[in-house]
Amino acid sequence: METDLRHAIERSQLFLEYQPIMSLENRRLIGFEALARWRHPEFGLVSPLDFIPVAEESGQIVAIGQAVLEEACRQARSWQENHRTDPPLFVSVNLSVKQFRQPGLVNHISRLLAEFKLAPRCLKLEITESVFTENIEAAVQLLKQLRNLGVQLSIDDFGTGYSSLSYLHRFPIDTLKIDRSFVSQMAESEENFEIVRTIVVLAQNLGMDVVAEGVETHDQLALLRQLGCESGQGVLFSYPLGVGEIDQFIAIYNLTRPPFLNSVDGFQARHAFVA
Repeated sequence: METDLRHAIERSQLFLEYQPIMSLENRRLIGFEALARWRHPEFGLVSPLDFIPVAEESGQIVAIGQAVLEEACRQARSWQENHRTDPPLFVSVNLSVKQFRQPGLVNHISRLLAEFKLAPRCLKLEITESVFTENIEAAVQLLKQLRNLGVQLSIDDFGTGYSSLSYLHRFPIDTLKIDRSFVSQMAESEENFEIVRTIVVLAQNLGMDVVAEGVETHDQLALLRQLGCESGQGVLFSYPLGVGEIDQFIAIYNLTRPPFLNSVDGFQARHAFVA
């Protein structure tokens, strides 16, 4: 798979889909998460669960990450031009540990913002707790440099890693994203409910936003609202969308803000990948 993946990068077989991120309070569309996809010429769509680990192990994740960043910034700029929202829609992009530690990352992102004339607050960078496993001081300084560009910063899959809570208040982080493994069982498991509640309270106490990942049911939505969770993403709202579907989705939610259903016409699942 490693060789095929290298060819895929060279031949532009990778593409992006975008999963909507919604305000749970007022059903407002606030942004999208950019998700890498691979359409193999022989095997069709390859699950990210299969090719992302290969990319990370081989180091190809850096090239993929750079391509994703560039395309996501280009797309976010088009949203700024075509859809006037207040605040403007943001795009959220995952940074792998290897990409985060690449020399020149700050300059690369600064160049992309200038090239696409993208308002910095429209770019949100997602990191995992893994970036803090080595040299926390260096990680904090790099995050501060990124924050100085004006971009937003999130910790993805929060609660599944090993970062020390004693350091969390030092990180210039805007958002904690609650891992889907906790959200998926919060209506059935008191333990998972308490984990989600604790993360929401922690984020609120630190002045951070919180996003719930993998919201699939109305029961989960009701509990998240009860806890004061501001935002969420998941198939209850929409599966990841192709570029050609985004304008219609934005128009629907800007004009009508329909109730949260996973049956909004035209946005059914085309495949099973949701992350």
